[in-house]
Amino acid sequence: MEKEYDYLIVGSGLYGAIFAHEATKRGKKCLVIDKREHIGGNIYTKPVEGINVHTYGAHIFHTSNKRIWDYVNSFVEFNRYTNSPVANYNGELFSLPFNMNTFYQLWKVKTPQEAKAKLEEQIGDAYVENPQNLEEQAMSLVGKDIYFKLIKSYTEKQWGRKATELPAFIIKRLPVRFTFDNNYFNDTYQGIPNGGYTSIIEKMLEGIEVRTGVDYFKDREALNDIAETVVYTGMIDEFYDYRFGTLEYRSLRFEHETLDTDNYQGNAVVNYTDAETPFTRIIEHKHFEFGTQEKTVITREYPSEWKKGDEPYYPVNDARNEEMFKKYKELSRSETNVIFGGRLADYKYYDMHHVVGIALKKVAEVFKEEELIM
Repeated sequence: MEKEYDYLIVGSGLYGAIFAHEATKRGKKCLVIDKREHIGGNIYTKPVEGINVHTYGAHIFHTSNKRIWDYVNSFVEFNRYTNSPVANYNGELFSLPFNMNTFYQLWKVKTPQEAKAKLEEQIGDAYVENPQNLEEQAMSLVGKDIYFKLIKSYTEKQWGRKATELPAFIIKRLPVRFTFDNNYFNDTYQGIPNGGYTSIIEKMLEGIEVRTGVDYFKDREALNDIAETVVYTGMIDEFYDYRFGTLEYRSLRFEHETLDTDNYQGNAVVNYTDAETPFTRIIEHKHFEFGTQEKTVITREYPSEWKKGDEPYYPVNDARNEEMFKKYKELSRSETNVIFGGRLADYKYYDMHHVVGIALKKVAEVFKEEELIM
């Protein structure tokens, strides 16, 4: 019997929206469902007091791939926002990423030569030939001052574990710049869509049937029956009823507050790197779009342990979880009418430009075309 839809897309985040848009362009009929009451997944932005609030944490688009940049700008034009976070350590402010501004703030050094000499001295005092944990790895890369003020407590809050209990591979390298450059990313292109991220998802899903507040797992059989193929962007272990065990994630809790001031912290992102502050950062959303509104909205971000029922944000890619994921990945290869894709299905932390790239690559593969984005 002919099915009502060619594709059922589970999840209206970036991966699902791109796949639905591209499949529809090729004459396919799609239904997009989402468990949440809104579209956009974690990049959903909601207007509050005329400010586009990043409901699930800051999302800054950055890429060096011009074709990916042109692709997202074909839906909504992006602004010129440049991510330049500030670190607050017990009231002291430091520039990020680690650059000449940071070194001056730490040590009052004024030239690259002075900064290099100080850094080499710090690394020499803390160097470990074969680091066994994150603490040893970080101190071997940048020394004790940067580590204790800007890395240790922030990382421990993020992961909910002591740095001495975290594997060294979490920090493979720590970028250090000997220029006065506070631009966090090295990519050629960077910005925020004008009007927020929801606007880009709305453009992608124009003319496509979307149902929000629909939990795929509550009516899985009936939903599967109406489409030829399922495009699944959720947790891969949940799809298989946790057959091989439950993959671990870190979760986040967001505390949003509207304040009767036009400027709370003067920057979109301020990281709190001390142990006493329970949250990792405060986001002031208006600065993403250079807002001049009379009020402001801030969000405090609290990392937490994930348990079933919580929103999963960061995969815990240690050896145990990677081994378990391989079993799920192998099982997924036997599916003939299910396409898995995105951060949760691939159990991998992706930046947004990665998601665009893998979604378009999958579209090209499914429709047997040349790769859309190289």
